This record gives sequence, structure tokens and C-alpha cells, in this order.
Amino acid sequence: MNLQKYASIAEMVDTVTALITAQLRAALDKKSRVTFSVPGGSTPGPVFDSLSQQDIDWARVDVVLNDERWVPETSDRSNTRLLKERLLVNNAASATLLPLYADAETPEEKLPELAVAIKAALPIDVLLLGMGDDMHTASLFPDADKLKEAFAPDAPILLPMRAMVVNEARITLTAPVLKDAMATHILIKGQEKLDVILRAAQISDPLQAPISAFLKGAIVHWAK
Repeated sequence: MNLQKYASIAEMVDTVTALITAQLRAALDKKSRVTFSVPGGSTPGPVFDSLSQQDIDWARVDVVLNDERWVPETSDRSNTRLLKERLLVNNAASATLLPLYADAETPEEKLPELAVAIKAALPIDVLLLGMGDDMHTASLFPDADKLKEAFAPDAPILLPMRAMVVNEARITLTAPVLKDAMATHILIKGQEKLDVILRAAQISDPLQAPISAFLKGAIVHWAK
């Protein structure tokens, strides 16, 4: 784990934006299309705002969420809604969103359909992850019903996920897909999150601390 500490949120946002911009541009120099996977939640919002204004050939960038709540975009809990409001605007409006939600009662009904487009866009070129206080990342929660399946070497691209700590069904990229990313950044803020990720680094079982599976080779960006 490469832990980078910043004096302010603004400094962290500027540095993460510059790194991701450079990595996306470098990938675009080698490939016709690249894939950028991002989290939901409030922490990455300022990074999305900044990235959306960068001079990148966004028309050749596929954006996919790490995970999504199984709610329509009209919901204020929709990660897709967040992306459309804060990342897929300005210069980044020409990027292609690979959806993790479709109109159906349960994620199981649309899983195969959603996985087709994502499979064609793999591997992920640049991965941005977040982390919860319980050491979860994406929708890989320690008490999730399909967590062991999500960490299996032969896990499918997508899995539905349900856990006691969340209010609705979710859909998530699985561990092999996330671990196969060319570059990984983890974005956290606050002393509590720093303490959590340092504890996670000492735990070898990803079923107890899911974020631990993604620390090797990742840059962890932290600011108070």
C-alpha cells in the first residue's frame, strides 16, 4: 500500500485529478478505448468535478461504477445520478456510461444483460475506489450474502449483493474484475477512515476486510 497524505482536501483533489488524467491519457495512447471505474458516495464528488473539466479524449472513455444501489436514477441514492451530475458533464459529457442499473424489480433479472457491455470493456484501465467504516469497498460488505462468491477466482463480472447494513439490493463488480485493474487509487478522508484502512492492511482475510484485497499496488489518498 502506497499511502499518500495531503494537507487539505483541495490538495488531494488536485493530485488525484492530475494522476488519473495522466493515466487515462497514457492508456489512450496505446488503446482505442479505455475504461475508468469509479465509486459512488460523497467523497469522490470534488474529484469528479475536477476531472470533468480535464482535456481528455472522453469520447473514447467508458465509465462504469464499482457498484450501484438497485434504485432508479430519480432516487437521491442513485450512484448513476451522481455520475451524471458531477462527472459526465463539461468535457466528460462525451464519455460513455456503462450502466449498472436497468428497469426491473431485482438485479438478477438484468445481470446478464448488464454484464455483456462491461465484459467488452475489460480490463479496467484506471480504478478509483472508496471505503466504508466497516472496511467494505464497492458493494463487497463483510456480511454480504454473496461475498465469498464475489472473491472466488472464477467469480462472474457482476453479482447482486445484499447485506444487513444496507437498505436495498445492490449490484457490484466482483473482486477479480477490480483486482485486474491496471492502476488503482483509493480515496478516503478523515482520521477514522485512516485508522480503518491501517487496520485493514493488517488483516489477510478479505472476507473480514474486503478493502484489504485491493491494497497491494494501490495508491491510498488521504486527507483530513
